[in-house]
Amino acid sequence: MNYRMIVLDLDGTLTNSEKKITPKTREVLIKVQRQGNLVVLASGRTPYGIRPVAEELRLEKYGGYMLPFNGGVMIDCRTGREIFSRMLPVESNRKIIGLAKTYSVHLVTYEGQSAVISDPSCPHSLFEARNNHLAVHAMESIDAMQDYVNFPVPKFLLCGDGDYLEKVEPEVRDIMGGEFSVYRSDPFFLEVLPAGVDKASSIERLLKFTGLEREQVIACGDAYNDISMIRYAGLGVAMENALPAVKEAADYVTLSNDEDGVAAVAEKFMLL
Repeated sequence: MNYRMIVLDLDGTLTNSEKKITPKTREVLIKVQRQGNLVVLASGRTPYGIRPVAEELRLEKYGGYMLPFNGGVMIDCRTGREIFSRMLPVESNRKIIGLAKTYSVHLVTYEGQSAVISDPSCPHSLFEARNNHLAVHAMESIDAMQDYVNFPVPKFLLCGDGDYLEKVEPEVRDIMGGEFSVYRSDPFFLEVLPAGVDKASSIERLLKFTGLEREQVIACGDAYNDISMIRYAGLGVAMENALPAVKEAADYVTLSNDEDGVAAVAEKFMLL
C-alpha cells in the first residue's frame, strides 16, 4: 500500500519517556516529509502543547497538520490557520462541572494559555498544565469553577484514580447522552468533549481536506484515546508500551516509544 500520511499521538508514542523526540525519529520523519508525505500530530494536548513538537519536526515547512484536543481543533501548520473547531456548548459547562462534584473528582479545562483547575493540589491537573506549557489558574472550589467558566471550552478533564474513573466512565457517558463524547485518554483522565470529536473523526475530516484516502493512512498510538484512529486507519499501529486494549485494536505492533518505534514504522512502510 502507498501510505501517504502518518498520524502520531505524542505522549507515549512519538516522544520517549523523557517527553523528547529522539534524533533518529526526527531524522526519519523529516525524510518522510521530504518524500512528499504528510505528518500529522493528533493529541489530547492543547495547541500550545503540540506546537513545539510541530516546530521540531518542521511541519510548517512541509505542510503538516496538528489535531489538538483529540481533534476538536484542526490546524494547518503551513498557514497557521485553524480549519476546524468544535467547542462544548456553554450551557453544558455547569452540568459537567457538577459531575465532578458529584463524583468527587478534580477538573481541568482551558482558557487561552491557562489551565483552569478545580484543585491546585491535584498532581494530574498540574501535570496537564505543565505538559501543555500552560499557566495554572486555580479555582477556590468546584462551585467557584461553575461560576467562572461561562465561556466555550474545547473539553473538560475529570481527574482521579484510574480504577475509579474506569468504573464511573459509563455512568458519566449515560448522564451526558449522545451529544457528547466521553472517554479516557489516560487511566487518570476522563475526557468530556463535543459529540463527534475523537481522533478517528478528525482524521476523516482531514482526509476530505487533503484528498487522501483512508487506506493511505498510518496511525500510531499507545492509549485509550488512540483506539478509534488505530481502528480507522489503513494501518493501525500500537506501540510496544501501549495498553493491552490498544494492541488488541491494532494491525501491527512496533517497538516502544523508548526504542524509536515510530521511526521503525515509518522506515518499514513509508520510506522509499
